[in-house]
Amino acid sequence: MPRNRPIYLDNQATTPCDPRVVTAMLPYFSEAFGNPHSAEHALGREAEAAVERARAEVAALIGASPREIIFTSGATESNNLAIKGAARFAARMGNPKRRVITVATEHKCVLEATRDLAEEGFEPVFLPVAPDGRLDPAALGAALATPTLLVSVMAANNETGVLQDIATLATLARDCGALFHTDAAQAAGKIPLDVAAQGIDLLSISGHKLYGPKGIGALYVRHRPRVRLAPLISGGGQERGLRSGTLPAPLIVGFGEACRIARAEMAAETARLAALRDRLLARLRAAIPGIALNGSREHRLAGNLNLAFPGARAETLLADLPDLCLSTGSACSSAAIEPSYVLRAMGIAPEIAAASLRIGIGRFTSAAEIDTAAEMLIAAHARQSEPQNA
Repeated sequence: MPRNRPIYLDNQATTPCDPRVVTAMLPYFSEAFGNPHSAEHALGREAEAAVERARAEVAALIGASPREIIFTSGATESNNLAIKGAARFAARMGNPKRRVITVATEHKCVLEATRDLAEEGFEPVFLPVAPDGRLDPAALGAALATPTLLVSVMAANNETGVLQDIATLATLARDCGALFHTDAAQAAGKIPLDVAAQGIDLLSISGHKLYGPKGIGALYVRHRPRVRLAPLISGGGQERGLRSGTLPAPLIVGFGEACRIARAEMAAETARLAALRDRLLARLRAAIPGIALNGSREHRLAGNLNLAFPGARAETLLADLPDLCLSTGSACSSAAIEPSYVLRAMGIAPEIAAASLRIGIGRFTSAAEIDTAAEMLIAAHARQSEPQNA
């Protein structure tokens, strides 16, 4: 039977807004439209109060204080503010440390922000990962032997779903006098995070990765001991002088509601997603001998699978699956499609990387959709394999 809409299994790219999030936002587009910085009148104060309630929800999700949450346009801006802001403030204060350490499998915005600092006299260091996608703490410890300003390691990888041991890595950085930043865009709302317990100084979140709206995110900036950043945007000094510009109250309200829901439902949702993930993997393994899981099986997001389909090409599989929304994790450059740099950094052979698909199961994925998706993937792989077997 034809479907009206494709099955969406690309929840690492973005998530749909939870209907409860949309309901919470709607009044702030219309009757409660005040500028949250216009505290001189009732509509402004109403918007300001809504923003501060949302700030408290974002903070509660990661164990922070509301005053430690700075609203941004998303994780890309948060990552840039954390990395460049920390480096530039340190240089301005005469701090002699110039080393900034990150990992080869980070999101592009972290890699590029770190590379950009080389032009300002900093020393970017990109550490390799093990074949399972995790950073060996010993590798970080060795890199920290040189005085280091900042370490940035993402909590959960956006392609493989692999989780890093953030608490251990943050402790290593702190013991060596370095700040520790984590890009938690994929992790926030999906795994427990506690900035105090884990020793995190800076943490980035994106609203649209946890069933909130696009265009809103946050940066946690530790208050005690205080982390100091140089702002990237000049203006009216909003957000404690770190991020000028009028705050988008409707988006912030939706972001706060998304964080509230995630905190309340995380445990149950994680168990459900892990069961769906395991169900899909079992079906595919039974029908496709040699299918391989890229990245750690034990340390990964509950809803993520990154799979290499033997004897196939990922883009050909996708072209044969118009009713499935998946991604390859490949980057397009001009007209060429190259295998994922994340998989290459894990030591995965180019032909295996080129046969890999990222599958992201989410809050609104049903068991029936998982079964249908498995049938579609198995059939598409069989069709692609036929000419080779003829």
